[in-house]
Amino acid sequence: MEIYFLLLLFLLMVAALSSGFPVAFALPGSAILTIAIAALCGYLFVGDTDAFFTHGGPNQWLSAGVTNFRSLYWVVERDTLIAIPLFVFMGIMLQRSRVAEDLLVAMARLFGPVPGGLGISVVFVGALLAATTGIVGATVIAMGLISLPAMLHNNYSKPLACGTICASGTLGQIIPPSIVLIILADQLSSAADQANTMRKAEYREITGEYSMPADFDVVSASAGDMFMGAFIPGLILVGLYMVYIFVTALIDPKKAPPVEHEGAFDRQFVYQSLLALLPPLILIFIVLGSIILGVATVNQAGAIGAIGALLMGSYRLTQGQRFSFYPALIAITAVLLLALLLHNFDLNIKNVKTDHDQLGIYLATVMVLLLLFAVGWAIWRAYKINNILNEVMLDTAKTTTMVFIILLGAAMLTSAFRAFGGEELVKDFLTGLPGGFWMQFVVVMLVIFLLGFFLDFIEISVVVVPIVAPILLMDPSANVTAVWLGVMVGMNIQTSFLTPPFGFSLFYLRGVAPAIVKTLHIYKGAAAFIALQIVGLIIAGAYPTLINYLPNRTYLTSETAPPPNNPRLQLCLEDMVFSHYQSNKEKIKTALASIKTQDVSYFPETYRQQFSDSLQGMEQVFERVALVKSARSELDSFVPGYEPVHRQTRQIEASIRDLQGEIKDLEQAIQRNRYSGQPDTDKVDKLNARIDALKQEQSQLDKQIPEQWDSLRQQYLTLSNQEKRARYAYRNHVDDSYRGIQQMLLMMESVDALQKLLPQIEKLSSQMQEQSIEVAMQSIKLMETALSNLVNVHVAKSALSKARRILKKTGDRNEAEVELGQALALLQSEISWRSRARQEALPAFSEFNAVIKNNIGLRLQGRLQEQQAESIAACLARHKDISLAF
Repeated sequence: MEIYFLLLLFLLMVAALSSGFPVAFALPGSAILTIAIAALCGYLFVGDTDAFFTHGGPNQWLSAGVTNFRSLYWVVERDTLIAIPLFVFMGIMLQRSRVAEDLLVAMARLFGPVPGGLGISVVFVGALLAATTGIVGATVIAMGLISLPAMLHNNYSKPLACGTICASGTLGQIIPPSIVLIILADQLSSAADQANTMRKAEYREITGEYSMPADFDVVSASAGDMFMGAFIPGLILVGLYMVYIFVTALIDPKKAPPVEHEGAFDRQFVYQSLLALLPPLILIFIVLGSIILGVATVNQAGAIGAIGALLMGSYRLTQGQRFSFYPALIAITAVLLLALLLHNFDLNIKNVKTDHDQLGIYLATVMVLLLLFAVGWAIWRAYKINNILNEVMLDTAKTTTMVFIILLGAAMLTSAFRAFGGEELVKDFLTGLPGGFWMQFVVVMLVIFLLGFFLDFIEISVVVVPIVAPILLMDPSANVTAVWLGVMVGMNIQTSFLTPPFGFSLFYLRGVAPAIVKTLHIYKGAAAFIALQIVGLIIAGAYPTLINYLPNRTYLTSETAPPPNNPRLQLCLEDMVFSHYQSNKEKIKTALASIKTQDVSYFPETYRQQFSDSLQGMEQVFERVALVKSARSELDSFVPGYEPVHRQTRQIEASIRDLQGEIKDLEQAIQRNRYSGQPDTDKVDKLNARIDALKQEQSQLDKQIPEQWDSLRQQYLTLSNQEKRARYAYRNHVDDSYRGIQQMLLMMESVDALQKLLPQIEKLSSQMQEQSIEVAMQSIKLMETALSNLVNVHVAKSALSKARRILKKTGDRNEAEVELGQALALLQSEISWRSRARQEALPAFSEFNAVIKNNIGLRLQGRLQEQQAESIAACLARHKDISLAF
């Protein structure tokens, strides 16, 4: 019965949207109305308001919708959407202040003499506008008003001119910072959490293990990740557009003739071109660069972009006036001086201790006030000149409000969709398709493509993506990342915006194109670019590293990068290190032979033994690597024969679980009928007959499971566990082997720190006699803390602790002084042998460490080097099939 209410939900939504009812109210209105009708029908016909819901009732699902409302603005961690008004403001300010128009004119002058140059300049500017606005309609309209007349005036083919402008305008969907990507990141982060929960449940149900390895978690997506992931595919699309226009101009020069610059290529030309080009390029570099380098979050980058657009608009609105550049120059000077102060002073107020620190804070305060003055001046200009600021703020508020209201409405619609089992219905349909993940993916992309004719990107992102994304992300056979899926969806929506006869981009251009341009010209022009879009989509789908590499690289090189021993990095790290072993085996062996000749006879017995054990362990590393490779080779040779049986069996078992779920639902229906007060025996008989038929079907499926399945599965698990044990043994072995050398290096390097502490510990005895017990204990405690930060001085630290405990318990200063003397003697002994070791052994140890720290000792380093991070990022960027573990 629930299927009828799903159909009613869909029909109500379509009717509301078709009648012109606002989307923001059509979505929640149809949801609430359908839930209310279902509850009323349940009460009238069955006597139970919950009867026609898959589980729960109207109160639960209405409450769930409200909870979804609150999550948009109440959950502290969900701050991605804050960036939307900032980037919208940035884009609208650049357009209203005519910075975008100057950019188009300058590019046309520069590229005009090249065959197809005017078209190439439109694509280039479209990419830059996309990177500064992210709003398709505004970009298409702006370029349609400025570029189309110029292209037609210079005898460009009408279809080519129209197609170029439409396609370039849609780049705002995919080139960061895109509003689409921000919304998709918000939706996909929730979808990834759901997919991870579903994957864990499936892993637990299939394997019986309650804990799924961290390597199998679904990789989520932030707005910054989406920006980085979309960057290269966006550039590929730009390149495809430019190459197409250039080749077209070469083959048929009449379609895209070169346009000669009428003026002179003098200083004024260069100045005007640089003034139009450099500021937007610098702004894009700062906004995206701050995200890539990890300097700023997406929200902070959005704020930078908004301020930058305001300053650029300030000088453009007053172009030709005496003080037009002053606000921008003052702001740039203040920021540069702040960076200089940050480099030379500690500007953390909590750390202010000296007059020098105070001077830094005072100077930084002056620079901040100067920056605020410049921004305030720019705001005042935008407010006073043509009422620009008011218009920009109003448009920003309208756009942002539209986005958020639709998000709220979609949250309620999704709640109603799940209430009537829609999510399960979609899941069953997609998982039942032949061809596995890729067939599911193609069907979903086709549906999104078709919906793009009728719905805006916001509705698709917040209605369709939350329903289908968890299903696609959960699939362990493809094991795709949320970033990859989000970029593919974004590119798909971009393609649908171009497709006749309903593409939004085509309508935008039709609205501003002159009468000489027919609708058919626009359609014909868009067709070639649709083909290029599909080529770009196929390239991004076939090579996921193009999307996943930059987010991984940015993460692994950021200040918050995980250490090399992070569990998620191990397989890729070992692939890299094993390759390094193969090419540097002799060098490592030579270094081992050299360090073994080092005289360590004056080291304490414990450290001599530690040194010997470390070297012995390192000599066995290559044997451990061989064991890992051998175990991996055995598993790889077994998989080809096992994989088809595994997939066949798991598919049969999935069908059996579906039947068991249906049987359970029928049994619950019988139970409800029995306790309804008016049992319907005929209905019960039909339900029992259906249960018997399903059980018979289940029995038939059980017989289809291959006879050799259990033995093959056991063999696979044995080989898989053998490989895991070999890898764990290797990791523990290299860590134990390197740790001894690492500690000895730190001990040799800590001599100066110990020598600084020695006089302070020598004074403790006299201080203890003069001070009160409490003060003496505090002084000893300070020395304990100082020693705890150094390597392997725990024996001396223990003696200090014992002295402090004696004072606390008995107050016997003489007994405590004995322990202090013991601590002092131990410390002097440590300084003695460590000083000699630093002089005689440190050079050899440092040279040896330089050879082994990036292979044997890599797991114990603080962070990856840039080259290592790049290699591991490339490895992590590939999607790996993990379905055999399920």
